[in-house]
Amino acid sequence: MNQDSCCPLPGSSGRCTVEAIVSVDERGQMVLPKELRTRAGIGPGDKLAVIGWEKDQKVCCIMLIQVERLAEPVKTVVGPMMKGVL
Repeated sequence: MNQDSCCPLPGSSGRCTVEAIVSVDERGQMVLPKELRTRAGIGPGDKLAVIGWEKDQKVCCIMLIQVERLAEPVKTVVGPMMKGVL
């Protein structure tokens, strides 16, 4: 990983893309665009795990993963960051 890079670089089996730019309102809420929700298979009532990537004691990247899609290998990698959630 590049020393200046905040988030881990994707391996050969994945890629990172900017899917949308959203705003946070005064209540701390944001809306995921419908097209993105549809492509990701996110529906009403779905639970999303919010995973933060920390650098220099500050969260610099936030990832969302549907809880039911957290496979054992992913749980092993992100498990320590998600204590008490699963």
